[in-house]
Amino acid sequence: MKVIASQIRKGNVVEVDGQLYAVLSSENFHPGKGTPTTQIDMRRISDGIKTTQRYKTTEQVERAFVEDHDYQYLYSDNDGFTFMNGENFEQVTVPKDVVGDYAPYLQENMTVRLSMYDGVPIAIELPQRVTLEVVETEPTMKGQTASSSYKPAVLSNGVRTLVPGHIVPGTRIVVMTADGSYAERAKD
Repeated sequence: MKVIASQIRKGNVVEVDGQLYAVLSSENFHPGKGTPTTQIDMRRISDGIKTTQRYKTTEQVERAFVEDHDYQYLYSDNDGFTFMNGENFEQVTVPKDVVGDYAPYLQENMTVRLSMYDGVPIAIELPQRVTLEVVETEPTMKGQTASSSYKPAVLSNGVRTLVPGHIVPGTRIVVMTADGSYAERAKD
């Protein structure tokens, strides 16, 4: 199905020169002079090679038909990450390069959306927010203002992030899965 380049979004699958690519990011540029363009960062599904393409925003791009289904995360091993379809209990193993930076945020029994092309998982979408525990953080320095100062912290999944000064080890916080940033204190 042909669509204009400016409509391509992260998670879409496009076909370029007979190869399928999963879109990692898409950004539109509107210079003061010249033609507006769309830059698409993508990963070739067959071998994981990343590439960047630029198109005129009105240029036609072939978008592949992909099925999206909800799956439940079970476990990970050397082969990748195993998920189960809640409707038919079919299990699928997703390669580590498809999960990518989302790996630390996967939690047992978490529901994710997998994009499948011909039965092969090609992209994953996690919930926007996850709740994690702060396991290590620096003490607040005297004289820091509470409103705008953040300090480094290590979360229970090993990810480092910045948290407000009042957060102490053992506090459960909500983190954005897109970039690992602090969202709010968990309401437990």
